[in-house]
Amino acid sequence: MAYETLKVATDTRGVCQITLARPDVHNAMNKALIAEMRDAVRNIAGDETIRVVVLTGEGKSFCAGGDLRWMEANAAMAREDRIHEAGELADMLYELDTLPKPVIGRINGAAYGGGTGMMSVCDLTIGVRTARFGLTEVRLGLIPATISPYVVRAMGPGNARKVFFSGRLFSAEEAHGLNLLGQVVAPEDLDAAVEKEVVEFLQAAPSAIAATKRLV
Repeated sequence: MAYETLKVATDTRGVCQITLARPDVHNAMNKALIAEMRDAVRNIAGDETIRVVVLTGEGKSFCAGGDLRWMEANAAMAREDRIHEAGELADMLYELDTLPKPVIGRINGAAYGGGTGMMSVCDLTIGVRTARFGLTEVRLGLIPATISPYVVRAMGPGNARKVFFSGRLFSAEEAHGLNLLGQVVAPEDLDAAVEKEVVEFLQAAPSAIAATKRLV
């Protein structure tokens, strides 16, 4: 399907790449992107020809988190409407997290706030050495509410406290140490590193992967 905020393409092996395609705002999430991601994930979940999913961003960034204009519009809403919008994001993360296919995060650049949440629902993450990361919500007077179950699961509570409470930015090497990134590579090696993992996943039985993911 054609989307406004995503690019979705599947090769002959059944490897589907979802690209966040709002490079002018560093692939920040808004209402449209969240809705389109949910639709894409539902379609992928029901497509038996798709065996592996690669999630990445277009341009220099992976995902800058929530679009400020979307967040400002949400702040002006009635409480029940704000809860609904947060619920849409929560459902998107849950659907990605429980997608019955292996999901590789191809982290091509910076990820902040909700972008780290997107990383945390990937089964495996590979990022470029030049990328920077941050859970910056507290610096905006907010909390990392919707993403926190996934980020804390990935990092552990102690590591999450180190970066949640200050909102500071940190390097790809530190993200690796915090267990947010599984592997750190030079930008020119990113595609080869992702492809190596894709090949490994393609050796396994899709139904067994799906069942094992439910088990985990």
